[in-house]
Amino acid sequence: MFRGVNNITLDAKGRMAMPTRYRERLQERCEGQLVITVDRDHCLLLYPLPEWEEIERKLVRLPSLNKQARRLQRLLIGHATECQLDGNGRVLLPPPLREFASLNRQAVLIGQGNKFELWDEQVWTERRDVWLVEEDDELEMPDELGSLSL
Repeated sequence: MFRGVNNITLDAKGRMAMPTRYRERLQERCEGQLVITVDRDHCLLLYPLPEWEEIERKLVRLPSLNKQARRLQRLLIGHATECQLDGNGRVLLPPPLREFASLNRQAVLIGQGNKFELWDEQVWTERRDVWLVEEDDELEMPDELGSLSL
């Protein structure tokens, strides 16, 4: 499981160094093979290849006549790009994906269990601050969260 918030710096070529604490796990789990795609929140999602393949199978099975399903397939599968950790634990982020997420030099990598989210640092800070002050009654809570105790 991947968890935690990590400040990341992209180099001039658009490479990010995966935090050391995740590298061994990624080598064991997927031999450093990742899939990066877009998210509707304008961040990037980074999946170990086996995790992505499971998600992709589910996406492909969605009904093709459902407008929302097709939109999701186009976004996630259409932007999915395979990447490999290099010998120094870095991954090259393709320019179109960096542009989509407005990634410049400073970024934030957020562990989300089976994947990571990669945000521009300023966008992450702004969104996080908004989420922290949002009133709970403004949001619809899915039934699955009703019984969750933290």
